[in-house]
Amino acid sequence: MIVVFGSINVDLTFRVDHQPAPGETVLCPGYLASPGGKGANQAAAAARAGAKTTMVGCVGADGFAALAVDTMRNSGVETNAVATVDAPTACAAISVDKDCENSIVVASGANLSTRAAQVPDALLGPDTLLLLQMEVDLAENWALLERARERGARTALNVAPAAPVPASALERLDYLIVNEIEGAAIAAATGIDTHTPEDIPGQLAERFGLTCVLTLGKAGAVLHGPSGGYAIPALNVTPTDTTGAGDTYVGYLAAGLDAGLDIVDAARRASAAAALACTREGAQIGIPVTSDVDPVMVQLGAAEKTT
Repeated sequence: MIVVFGSINVDLTFRVDHQPAPGETVLCPGYLASPGGKGANQAAAAARAGAKTTMVGCVGADGFAALAVDTMRNSGVETNAVATVDAPTACAAISVDKDCENSIVVASGANLSTRAAQVPDALLGPDTLLLLQMEVDLAENWALLERARERGARTALNVAPAAPVPASALERLDYLIVNEIEGAAIAAATGIDTHTPEDIPGQLAERFGLTCVLTLGKAGAVLHGPSGGYAIPALNVTPTDTTGAGDTYVGYLAAGLDAGLDIVDAARRASAAAALACTREGAQIGIPVTSDVDPVMVQLGAAEKTT
């Protein structure tokens, strides 16, 4: 079982010709309102990948809440641990330019009310993989992480968006998932000297006794764990909207691990799913299901052992 503790948003996506400069107003013909938030996206991805998934978070008593929660539920996510609070449901404004690059501003709202106490001990045990991100009060993340390890759950953290992670938290992790910027920030903060992004997973894995996966966009991913280092290829696609691709990767990776796949096979499947998400508009609504991913796995190259 996967327990996702994190953010629940509604995304307002604007298709623009170019990203606005400071003081500039850019017009576009319309917008898309869709469910999002890194926690909710990753929960939906894990559920669509076939994992039993529970979401823990907060929404407001407003119109956005139904859109956010109902879409997760329709993806197969258990939402009984989602609380309604006085703050508004979180909202993200996303501008996507003609090159499919995005710029995002998030109003955290109800996400800041999410508390570790919402997760009952019954959901934390050896059969659970706890999945965290960085869009809620980080002190609650670290408190829940400590409880999870004490109860024997496996633990995973996606350091997105980038923010400091205490060494004590890193030491309690089984899996750390970062992109280049996030990985470099964690390495610098922990005194690790790296020459290339590809060096980061090995250094972090050895320092903290975890498995580290570093995503590289269209270049795939690199990872390092107890069985050594591997380069994971990316599926060749023409992107439409990269929003949510990283969350798709993390959710599918978690689902693969929950299903008993080794980290390399789980990462290959996550890579294919994330690439497919780039060909669809919207974060959560663009996440593929297993019947989409299965046929394209034969197009994905094999992982390469690096160390």
